[in-house]
Amino acid sequence: QVQLVESGGGLVQAGGSLRLSCAASGSVVSINTMGWYRQAPGKQRDLVATITRLGSTVYADSVKGRFTISRDNSKNTAYLQMNSLKPEDTAVYYCNVDSRLYGGGAYWGQGTQVTVSS
Repeated sequence: QVQLVESGGGLVQAGGSLRLSCAASGSVVSINTMGWYRQAPGKQRDLVATITRLGSTVYADSVKGRFTISRDNSKNTAYLQMNSLKPEDTAVYYCNVDSRLYGGGAYWGQGTQVTVSS
């Protein structure tokens, strides 16, 4: 149905930066919300940041001021710029797209590993 291609994960030192990308393709209708979630081993999957079609954003308190979410509606692509990374940011990051407002579905990416060394 819908393919989410994520890229940009990897290993980075504390204080460094990383930029994640998520491109939606396939049977994509209009997307209301795109977002990033993360899950560390033994932990639940938590919201990192979301952005609506009109540009309204929500951030987890732990990343506010350090991470920035953005999107290109023409490309159905979301980005997550991560600055001042901390070891506690280490997790698998998942992209999510939500088209339910427009009669579509909600989809998850496969996840990309982000590891921040100390």
